[in-house]
Amino acid sequence: MANTFKGYSVVLGNTADTAIYTCPASTTAIIVHCQAANVDGAAAVELNMDMYDSSSTTAAALGSAIDIPTGAAINPVGGKLVLEASDELRAWAGDVSDVEVTIGILEIS
Repeated sequence: MANTFKGYSVVLGNTADTAIYTCPASTTAIIVHCQAANVDGAAAVELNMDMYDSSSTTAAALGSAIDIPTGAAINPVGGKLVLEASDELRAWAGDVSDVEVTIGILEIS
C-alpha cells in the first residue's frame, strides 16, 4: 500500500454541488486539513460544503450557508474525513471567486 500526502487549493464558484476533490479509484483518502478563506475584501461570503457518498449516491452537508466574515477563514471539516473511491468533497460559495479552499489529503492506495 502506498501512502501519499497531497495538497490542493481551489477558488470556488457559485454552482451548487461542485466537486473540489474526487477520491481516485482503488484509493481511500483521509482529509486531514480543510480551510476556507474569504478573499473578497469587502463583504462576508456564504460557504456550502458537503460530502458525496458515491456508493449510496447521497450527499451529507458538512456546512450549509456558513457566513465567512471579510478577511477571515474557517475550517468546515471538523477533524478528519474519510472518502472511499469515487466519493467527492463538494463546495460552492455565494459569490464567484470570493472563497479559496485549501485541502490536505492522505491518499492510501
